[in-house]
Amino acid sequence: MVNPPMNVARLAAVDAAQAARVLSEVREAALAGQRTRLAPRPVIEQSWGRMLRSGVDPERDFRSGLLPSDEVRRRREESPLRHVLPVLREGLLSVADVAQHIMVVADADGRVLWREGVPSVLRKADGLGFELGADWREDVVGTNGVGTPAVVRRPVQVFAGEHFVRSHVSWTCSGAPITDPRDGRLLGVVDVSGPLETMHPATLAWVDSVAKLAEARLRELHLASLERLRVVAAPVLARLAGRALVVDRDGWAAAVTGMPYVRRVTLPRALAPGRRWLPSLGSCAVEPLAGGWLLRAEEEPRAGARRIVLDLARPGRRTVTVTASAGSWSRELSPRHAELLFLLTEHRAGRGAAGLAEDLFGDPSRTVTVRAEMSRIRRYLGELLQHRPYRFRDDAEVDVILPEDPSHLLPQSTAPAVTRKRNAVLDARTERPGQG
Repeated sequence: MVNPPMNVARLAAVDAAQAARVLSEVREAALAGQRTRLAPRPVIEQSWGRMLRSGVDPERDFRSGLLPSDEVRRRREESPLRHVLPVLREGLLSVADVAQHIMVVADADGRVLWREGVPSVLRKADGLGFELGADWREDVVGTNGVGTPAVVRRPVQVFAGEHFVRSHVSWTCSGAPITDPRDGRLLGVVDVSGPLETMHPATLAWVDSVAKLAEARLRELHLASLERLRVVAAPVLARLAGRALVVDRDGWAAAVTGMPYVRRVTLPRALAPGRRWLPSLGSCAVEPLAGGWLLRAEEEPRAGARRIVLDLARPGRRTVTVTASAGSWSRELSPRHAELLFLLTEHRAGRGAAGLAEDLFGDPSRTVTVRAEMSRIRRYLGELLQHRPYRFRDDAEVDVILPEDPSHLLPQSTAPAVTRKRNAVLDARTERPGQG
C-alpha cells in the first residue's frame, strides 16, 4: 500500500517543532531509500529525485561564487523585475517584517538580485549563503524556494526538512515564479523566507498573489508603452507606401501598414539602423523611433537561407549564424537553446517533442517544456526551423563548429544525449590508432 503524502501545512500550523521532526524523519528515510509512514509531497519527492539524478550531495553545503557587485548592478538594471519592486515591497515587506521574514527576488538564472527584511533574519540568511549575487538554482543548492519554483513554474513552499541539503533544514521558504505576461518567459522568482517557526501555512498563497499583481503591473506597463509608441508611429506610417511596421525595443508591434498585423518580430540583440535581414520579414530598412524601431520591408521576394552555422567551440558563448542572399545575422544562444539546436543537427531528418524530451531530460513525458522552448527558438529562426517533427529546413546547409576538446562540448549540459555524444567522441579519440 502506498503511503499518503503528508499535509505539511496543517501539521506546521498546529506544531512547528513537531512538523520539523516529522519532516526530518521523512527526509532521512526517503534519501536512504527506505519506506516512510508518510510520503513526501509530490512536488518535493520529484525535486529530490532530480537532485539525486543530477548528483547534488544532500550532506554538502555547496556554494557557488557570489556575483561581483557590478554584475549584480548590471543585472538589476537589465531585469524587468526592477519595474515591479514597488509592488513586491508594498505587498510583502510590511507583513514580512512583522512575521520575522525576509523578501528575496532572484532572476531567471537563480541569482539573488534583491534582498530585504528583518536584519536578524538577514544575518541568518548570510549563514546559509542566501546573499546578494548567490546562485540558488535547484541543481546547485538542492530543493529550495527559489530554484524549485523556477523549475516547476508554479508556487512552492519548502518546509524545513523538505530542503534537500541538510544545512538548510532550519529554514522555510515560499517562492512564486514571475513570468513575462507577453510571452510566458520566466523573469525570476520572489521568495519569502525565514525560520520554520515564523512561517504560516497561508504564506504561499500570499506570495503567489503578490507575484500575480507584479505580472499584472508588467502587463499594464507594456500596454501603456505600446500606446505611447502608437501615437508616435501613426503620422509616420501614414506617409509611407508599401509594407512597414513600428515595434518596440523588444520587437512587439505597435502599428502596421500595408501588411497583416503581426504580434511580434524577433529582433537581433544588437539591432542598428540600416539595411538588415529579419527572419519574419526578409530584407528591411531599419530606422530608430522614440522607444522603438520603424521597419520598412523591401519588396523583393524573401531569399532562402543558404547556411546555418551553430558555433559551440567556445564554452562560454554559443551562437547561431544565418547567411542568406539578403545578408546574415547572428544570435547568442542560451544553454537550453544551444542544446536543442545541437540535438537537431544530430537528427537532420527531424525529432519529435517526446524524442527531444528523452534526449534532454531522460523523460519523454516532458514535452511541454520542449514545445515551449522550441516555440521561442522559432521566433528568431522563423521558417528555417520546421516542426512535426522539429527539423531544419531541407534546403538549408547546416554546419556545427565543435570545440577541439570534446569535454568542452556544452560542458554544463547534463542532457543524456549530449553526455553520450561527449563520451562517444572521447572514446573515438582514445581508440584512434597512433594517439597517445
